[in-house]
Amino acid sequence: MENTHPTREGEVGFPAPGAGKPCSTWYKVVGKLEVPPLIALHGGPGAGHEYMETPVDLYEQHGIPIVLYDQVGCGRSTHFREKHGDAGFWTMDLFVAELDNLIDHLRLRDVGFSLLGRSWGGILAGAYACRRPKGLKKLIIAGGPASMPLYMEGCKQLLASFLPTKGDYESEEFTKASAVFYARHFCRLDPFPEAIQIGFQLLKEDPTAYLTMQGPSEFTIVGSFKDWEPYKEAHNIEVPTLLLNGEHDEATDLCIEPWFRAITKVKWVTLSGASHMTHWEQRE
Repeated sequence: MENTHPTREGEVGFPAPGAGKPCSTWYKVVGKLEVPPLIALHGGPGAGHEYMETPVDLYEQHGIPIVLYDQVGCGRSTHFREKHGDAGFWTMDLFVAELDNLIDHLRLRDVGFSLLGRSWGGILAGAYACRRPKGLKKLIIAGGPASMPLYMEGCKQLLASFLPTKGDYESEEFTKASAVFYARHFCRLDPFPEAIQIGFQLLKEDPTAYLTMQGPSEFTIVGSFKDWEPYKEAHNIEVPTLLLNGEHDEATDLCIEPWFRAITKVKWVTLSGASHMTHWEQRE
């Protein structure tokens, strides 16, 4: 993204519970926070903010300020490689507290804000909205599963056509299946946009949160959030909500529908021809 907009970057100290060291969250603001901004929550966990910069289009077209940030554990925020496998540290409460801390730092409680969460970021956005935070105006959950067990069931159905047996994570079969899965159901652009490739590089450089919470791949969920079902609290979401997924999305309708059933003010749009990276595949 060329820096042709009013942009500022900063860091805010974050007292992460159980961290045992000083921590901070890096953020970027595009536009002036005089009107409610859209806060973008990236996926992974650990994929960083770069691939989430497409919402800057909204600033260019409609003057909506955008807030991007790297969640702790990735990018320019504090890393915790020493917390590998520590499910007691990598919790939903950790990331909710970080988001609360950032919103308070930017003084958005009175002016208000909306949330856009993609993939894991969608889960986080939904869970945050369930707590009815002061200032939240609208919510967008893009490819964020309402239920991890249903997400896994959907992935199993997608994999059935080209992964007939269950191989180990280091096997050639698994590697080939991963490549096919990502090309069909993660991003159908070839090659992947540079910003998405940066996200994969960040996960490679520090996979601590991803491996602890999710597992070795997008379709192998063995980490601490394998049983999460955030939709069970979604009746508490009071703001207008938009659900997005792609026709070929790894986040199949099976795992999106519970949001739709639980949230009162909700609209669900499935984008034809798209997969998980809908904001790149159908940017307009």
